[in-house]
Amino acid sequence: MLYSVRGKLIAIESNAAVVECGGVGYMCQTTMNTLKAVKLNTEVTLYTYLNVREDAVDLFGFATKAELETFKNLISVSGVGPKAGLAVLSELSPEQVAMAIASDDLKTITRAQGIGKKIAQRIVLELKDKLAKAAKEDSSFAQAAQNSVNVSTGNVPKAIEALGVLGYSPSDVSPVLAALDSALPVEQLISLTLKQMGRQ
Repeated sequence: MLYSVRGKLIAIESNAAVVECGGVGYMCQTTMNTLKAVKLNTEVTLYTYLNVREDAVDLFGFATKAELETFKNLISVSGVGPKAGLAVLSELSPEQVAMAIASDDLKTITRAQGIGKKIAQRIVLELKDKLAKAAKEDSSFAQAAQNSVNVSTGNVPKAIEALGVLGYSPSDVSPVLAALDSALPVEQLISLTLKQMGRQ
C-alpha cells in the first residue's frame, strides 16, 4: 500500500495532480481543496489511497491526512464511491464534513455535485453510527471524561464527535481538547485540535 508520494508537481488537471517521484509521474485523482493547496513546479507531499478494482487501479492523493481519513470514511459508506467522496471533499473541508455529520446537516452535504438527499442521509447515518460504536468501544474515553471537566462541557462533546468522523478516537483528542476553551466554536476547536495533533 502506498502511504504517500513526494516530489515535484509537474501537472494539474481538472481533478488530478501529477507528482514526479524518481522520474516516474504518479497521477493522483484529488479534490479541488487539494489542488488549491498545491503549486505547480514545487515539491509536494500527497497522502495516498490506492483503489484496486477489477477493471482499474486508481491512485488518490490528498494534501492533508485529515482529508485522506475523511475520504476513506466517506467511501466506506454503502453507495458512496471514490467519485462521490472527491465531490464532497471538493465542496467541503474535512472539518465541515465532520460538522455536517455531527449535526445531521444534510443540506451542507448535498451542496456537493452529484450528492442527493438520499446519499447525504446515508453518509450521516452510517458515519454517525460508526462513530457511536467507536466511542462505546473506547473505554479510555470514559476515564478521560471523568478526569477533565472541560471534555464534557461547552462545545467539546460536539468537537469529539466531529473529530471521530475524521478518524480520531476520543482518547486521542480528549487531552488536547481539555486544554482548550470549551466555549470556542466547534469548528475552531476541531481546527486547533488537528493542528496540535499534527505537531505530535
